[in-house]
Amino acid sequence: MKNGRRSFLKKAAVAGSLFSLSAMETMGKGVRKKKSAQRVKKPMVISTWNHGVAANAEAWRILSKKGTALDAVELGVRIPEADPKVRSVGYGGYPDRDGNVTLDACIMDHRSECGSVAFLQHIKHPISVARKVMEETPHVMIVGEGAYRFAIDQGFKHENLLTDEAKKDWEEWKEASKYEPVINIENHDTIGMLALDEHGKIAGSCTTSGAAWKMHGRVGDSPIIGGGLFIDGEVGGAVATGLGEAVIRTAAATIVVELMRNGYSAQEAADEAIQRIIKKHKNHRDMEYLQIGILSLNINGEYGASSIRPGFNYAIQSADKDNELIDAPHRLKG
Repeated sequence: MKNGRRSFLKKAAVAGSLFSLSAMETMGKGVRKKKSAQRVKKPMVISTWNHGVAANAEAWRILSKKGTALDAVELGVRIPEADPKVRSVGYGGYPDRDGNVTLDACIMDHRSECGSVAFLQHIKHPISVARKVMEETPHVMIVGEGAYRFAIDQGFKHENLLTDEAKKDWEEWKEASKYEPVINIENHDTIGMLALDEHGKIAGSCTTSGAAWKMHGRVGDSPIIGGGLFIDGEVGGAVATGLGEAVIRTAAATIVVELMRNGYSAQEAADEAIQRIIKKHKNHRDMEYLQIGILSLNINGEYGASSIRPGFNYAIQSADKDNELIDAPHRLKG
């Protein structure tokens, strides 16, 4: 009986290991070919779109002085939040169809501590409010009027975030009132950032004014932990940018981190997540204009970037790489 049980357990263990290897190698599209990893020396920071260059510069100021990844990702994205020329983040961001600038943001560290705000108005730096939610409350997410009152209680100032330029564009849009949330190289969306400090600790942030001319009250993926941002200190992290509804439907950032946990490189994980989004939206009404960009980073300093269509770029800076803007690889031709 003992020999029979021992034989059974041995066979089960072998079968289990073979299944795990098979599952890892065949997740997605058949047997995968291992891609060479892109790796940089820590500390490092990577962020979405061309406004990520200025964001990286501020984050690098923190990281290069042995600061924490968490401080870097907060202070880095505050730069585009305060820049009125960046029309999809913070001050100067495009309003909703009723003329209100509403903001979403989240932040997460290597301990899985996180904070988030959504549908926040009149506060210039939602990322800092999100960090306050993480550090000063027992909650993860606060929204709307409650988020505004919390921000005021924490010392943030009430400000008018609708600039004259954004208001003019909104008034011109109202003449046609056609809602087309196209996200591409001309219409940048969100600032998402991942940083790895010299101690090997990872953190991420994501902040946006959301899709231009959205319905009042709409919230995208940027404040959704597991959607637009996810960090696991044992594995790595990911951020997403683009049409938030598609990111939420597929839990994109979580998928990337879990793929890396199961042996995928950062680049492979980003590519696989993009392929899944394409597959899930093959016959969806959004597919005509759908654009998603993903950045991934593991705790070894390996990073990846991928998008559905051309136009997504990202900025990266590290101990052995100058702040540089790079066009991400894409899955579809246009």
